[in-house]
Amino acid sequence: MSSAIQCPCGQGDYANCCEPLHLKLTVAQSAEQLMRSRYSAFAQQQIDYLIETTALGQQPSLDRVAIREWSQRNQWLKLEVIQHLPKLDKTHASVEFKAHYHDGNTVQVHHELSYFVQHQGQWYFLDPTVDHHFTMKQPCICGSGKKFKQCCAQFL
Repeated sequence: MSSAIQCPCGQGDYANCCEPLHLKLTVAQSAEQLMRSRYSAFAQQQIDYLIETTALGQQPSLDRVAIREWSQRNQWLKLEVIQHLPKLDKTHASVEFKAHYHDGNTVQVHHELSYFVQHQGQWYFLDPTVDHHFTMKQPCICGSGKKFKQCCAQFL
């Protein structure tokens, strides 16, 4: 593992912060920790991690090439967590954040309220940009076994 390299998420050194998550040595214990590790994954170009930490039913629809290009094209400057609501219900949480980056021309700030779902002890990002071809009565994209309308639909 790396040593003494500042973690892109801003919470200490990479080897003791997001790297163990990226290497699958551990899993995120909260939606905030997952969101921070996903920001770091963009900065470290850990594309597999970004895909694997998105809701299970959304993973096949993700554009790996576009994610890689976005990750590589920008210089990731700073993450600012505005608010973490760890219990929207039994399995959902939200994190509001600002991701600061330089796009090659100017500094940009991506301000987002993201939603996350916990399934079988692991947190997943609910990606609002993925085209949803689900009906409300189909099984939920998170794998919970509940109907989509009774689980993640309200967060997308």
